[in-house]
Amino acid sequence: MNKRATTKKYCLLFSTTGSQEEASRIASHLVENHLVACVNIVPSIRSVYWWNDQVNDESESLLLMKTEKSKIKEVEIAIKSIHSYETPELIAVGLDYGMPAYLGWISTAVRKSKK
Repeated sequence: MNKRATTKKYCLLFSTTGSQEEASRIASHLVENHLVACVNIVPSIRSVYWWNDQVNDESESLLLMKTEKSKIKEVEIAIKSIHSYETPELIAVGLDYGMPAYLGWISTAVRKSKK
């Protein structure tokens, strides 16, 4: 079995928020509900983007979420229901490699029953 075959069901999701508090709230919800195994919060990034016919330059927090691809739609629904942005970001990137034990941990974490 090649490495690609063992990693194809996993992904890294990206999203941004307008505050660390919102990032923490979203991260906690996603982990507590076993939609993602882990969320890393990068507390302060600078985002320059086009929105409402103008260039915006804002401070945001970045969420890096590890999960299985089968959870993406559920994560999207959760983020849309919690996020303050009119159009929240959710981008998925497939994995080319992951340490087998770490990938196994992701699967275990997202497959646990909600308490």
